[in-house]
Amino acid sequence: MEIPYTVTARPETGLFNAKAGIWLFLASEVMLFGALFTTYILLRIGAPEWPHGELDIPLATLNTAVLITSSITMVMSWASLMMKDFKKYRIYMGATFLLGVVFLVIKAFEYGHHFGIGELPNKSTFLGIYFTMTGLHGLHVVGGMIVNAYFWGPGSKMWKTQPERFTNRVEVAGLYWHFVDLVWIFLFPVLYLL
Repeated sequence: MEIPYTVTARPETGLFNAKAGIWLFLASEVMLFGALFTTYILLRIGAPEWPHGELDIPLATLNTAVLITSSITMVMSWASLMMKDFKKYRIYMGATFLLGVVFLVIKAFEYGHHFGIGELPNKSTFLGIYFTMTGLHGLHVVGGMIVNAYFWGPGSKMWKTQPERFTNRVEVAGLYWHFVDLVWIFLFPVLYLL
């Protein structure tokens, strides 16, 4: 017996179950990151002077380009499935995963630099917030990469038996991935440029 609305949209919402579920989950994530951004703003406004760390703007700009590119490859992986081209899907989903790896490697170099010069989270309010927000974002990137790796690897078997459902699952994974990218689009200017 199949659960209804796994492929077709629910008449009440116009969404299939997984898509409705991811939107609810993303709403909770917006509240989490919204609270962190609000905390940052309130602390910064209330501080007589605001110590900054040695932030590498060119490296963060490169990381921004990497994540934006990964959003494009994520869309292309889903579009490839919509066009019934599984080989292209695998290429684009693999590229999305690899771009996530590149993002994390760049972030690891950046963290290594901070640790090397003694800029630890306990050194200032700014560094505490910086490591909390970018670290939490990094964990979200890792979570998205795990899901994408699953759909690239063992989860892709669903394409042979339930291609429409598999396409829906990749779309849901894409919504999460785009959210992660969007969070970085806000983190980059707030932490690095302001």
